[in-house]
Amino acid sequence: MLRSLSLVLTAGLLGCSPAPDPADNAPWQTPFPDQYSSWESTDEDTERHDELERRPEMVVLWAGSSFAKDYNTPRGHRYAVSDVTHTLRTGTPPKGDEKGYSASCWTCKTPDAPRMMAELGEQAFAATQFTAQGMEMANTIGCADCHEPGSDALHLARPHAIHAMEKVHLPFDQQTPAMQGAQTCGQCHVTYYFQPEAHNRVNIPWIFGSTADEIERYYDTRRFYEWLHPISRTPMLKARHPDFETWSRSPHAKAGATCIDCHMPKRDNAEGHQYTDHNVGHALDNFDQTCAGCHDSKGALSAALAQNKAAIEAARDEVESLLVKAHYEAKAAWDAGAQWAQMDSPIMDIRHAQWRWDFAVASHGIHAHNPGEGLALLATARQQANMARMKLKLLNEQLGVTDIAYPDLSSKAAAQKAVGMDMARFEEEKAAFIRDEVAPRWPAAAMRGAPH
Repeated sequence: MLRSLSLVLTAGLLGCSPAPDPADNAPWQTPFPDQYSSWESTDEDTERHDELERRPEMVVLWAGSSFAKDYNTPRGHRYAVSDVTHTLRTGTPPKGDEKGYSASCWTCKTPDAPRMMAELGEQAFAATQFTAQGMEMANTIGCADCHEPGSDALHLARPHAIHAMEKVHLPFDQQTPAMQGAQTCGQCHVTYYFQPEAHNRVNIPWIFGSTADEIERYYDTRRFYEWLHPISRTPMLKARHPDFETWSRSPHAKAGATCIDCHMPKRDNAEGHQYTDHNVGHALDNFDQTCAGCHDSKGALSAALAQNKAAIEAARDEVESLLVKAHYEAKAAWDAGAQWAQMDSPIMDIRHAQWRWDFAVASHGIHAHNPGEGLALLATARQQANMARMKLKLLNEQLGVTDIAYPDLSSKAAAQKAVGMDMARFEEEKAAFIRDEVAPRWPAAAMRGAPH
């Protein structure tokens, strides 16, 4: 905001108009009114569910990371700035020697993030604090994220996506329009991590490929981990919505059906002209426009999707239960005096099992996009979790452990208490930050849809 005001004043003194803001979505409204109106309607997508309340096991699996504090299903694109501002995961401004969270947390929430990367440099932006960039984040996810300024031409706005497509030898300018559309969505609907040796810039780990196995190999080769689990002392990995990866190996991809075909159907306006709906909704809600070209019956497709979802839910239930037990069985061994040489093998099994579990369940809609891969990942995760538990059972017997205490998982609050989280403090500090700093000073996008 201060930077923008400075540009306006400077331009006024020089007798010229300020340069257009490349992150502003408004310039698309006049040339593309139907697309713009449908994009604005993402305001109506307000439904959100607390996934930690639904699955308290995830609090234990993510103990020691910010994901154990807060994890909700996403709302519409227009709420992205507000949701990342308000989530407990992004915390509050750091105090004293605290590290705080990187500005990279803004990367896929607003076109202002690539604007600031262009101004500061990719690594310099990532090196700043998340909260220090808040006053710059005025525009919600929209036209500027996917299109060239004022045009319908697609582009990759984010440097990490350009780097990733180079790694897999699929440069954007050499792709068909359909693949470009998929890549444009995939610049954010993809897994990533913050690269510590590059000031926490966003990096997509595709050096060996984009499967869970290949990404795991990359992380293991680098001896990389995001946090050390406080219960089992496992060096943990986190998958983040690997939608592009799982789609790219799916029957949909083989048939040439992309994100846009299924989630942004073609519509006719009042004058009979066709446009692409930018509401980005559920494919089944628009069966005739999105699915009917390949599927004969909405009922049959709905039944198949429900069956896929039930199978994946049952598999993840089992894996989550096994992993919770494995983390606490590792704790029992450590408490009984186990050494790293004894624990290395079982905790690596935990690491690899949880990685595959996360890769499957963090992929939005995998029961529709690629259920075969999701079930295969969960089957391997189950095997690895069972292997970890078998090794820990033998070790605990050797160490004389006869009783293992497992946590209360009756609710999110019970699970958070079990892993030692001071949720009252986190919530009080966040509420004060929103009240005193965000509400009065940050752009309006930060308070969109926030409770009053």
